[in-house]
Amino acid sequence: MSEENSTGKRPRWGKATGDAREIPLLEGPKGLVHDFIRAADIWREILKGFIAFRGLSNCVTVFGSARVAEDSSFYSLARQFGHEIARNGLPIMTGGGPGIMEAANRGAKDGNGISIGCNIKLPREQAPNSYLDRWITFRYFFVRKLMLIRYSVGFVVLPGGFGTLDELFEALTLIQTGKIKNFPIILVSRTYWEPLITLVRETLLANRMIAEIDLRRLFVTDSAQEAVDCILSCASGRFNVPLKSVPYHCRLCGDDSTIAASEITHE
Repeated sequence: MSEENSTGKRPRWGKATGDAREIPLLEGPKGLVHDFIRAADIWREILKGFIAFRGLSNCVTVFGSARVAEDSSFYSLARQFGHEIARNGLPIMTGGGPGIMEAANRGAKDGNGISIGCNIKLPREQAPNSYLDRWITFRYFFVRKLMLIRYSVGFVVLPGGFGTLDELFEALTLIQTGKIKNFPIILVSRTYWEPLITLVRETLLANRMIAEIDLRRLFVTDSAQEAVDCILSCASGRFNVPLKSVPYHCRLCGDDSTIAASEITHE
């Protein structure tokens, strides 16, 4: 029996979308003019981001769930991290929404720092949080991720769902393939992330789908302050960001040979 929608028409497999404007794209090629219009739309969104964030640099990008409540320990960790990073003069950049993103932006404001948001337009509207100095609402996820990565000197990943995992593995893939270099990736909350690390080690690594060095690019901690120390050390040592005296923190703060010569541990 064929499945029909409310209009009595058989739906097109794989072509459903929450945004009616995306249906023409998902339906396939419609000619060069349509493709040009779509490409121009994407170009305008990228340009809008470049203009809005002009002069911005040395951001620390925080990934994490929009579903975390204010009374969560994860919210507190993100807020503490944002506060300490801001006190050291680095801007905080997030996806601009609620939950972990709000907490990190709120911490940046607590520390009198710069708070940036890259919000995304969703079928269920995600409103920008109220702790942003500058923000844009993007239509395309890939443009949003471009901005989150372009202006960053490091990624801090707190607990989250599919979106957070997408952002984490996007960053890991770019580092693995050499598209970006020197970026530290810090996972906050050992209990939350350890099952993922185990999966990567015992399945991906064991089957030689990744190299051992790929796993060693991650640093796992329960401490917001340790995440701050690692980010500051990397920013100073790898990106030459002018900071006050920052001690060497861990293997991520050295070069790739340092990473290759060490084991992944909870340092």
